[in-house]
Amino acid sequence: MDRMYRVLGFWTLAIALMAFWGHLYPMALLFFGLTAFFVSLSYMNLTERAYLNIFFCFMFVSFVGFTYYTFFVMPVGPQEHSMLNLIM
Repeated sequence: MDRMYRVLGFWTLAIALMAFWGHLYPMALLFFGLTAFFVSLSYMNLTERAYLNIFFCFMFVSFVGFTYYTFFVMPVGPQEHSMLNLIM
């Protein structure tokens, strides 16, 4: 199971590099952080049950965060992004 976390780290690194090259810096930083998180977890030699529980919690937080973003933050129609208004 620890090798699967290294695989997750590899793919999040690939996504982070593509986002970085595409000048999507907040997304790239998020995925670089996920890469460090997954790779560091893979070297902790936890039990398979612990790895599955961590992955379940990670997926739960990801889905709740994405649902929150799509309902309350993402603009509807051809408008500016609401977070862009906060930054500028």
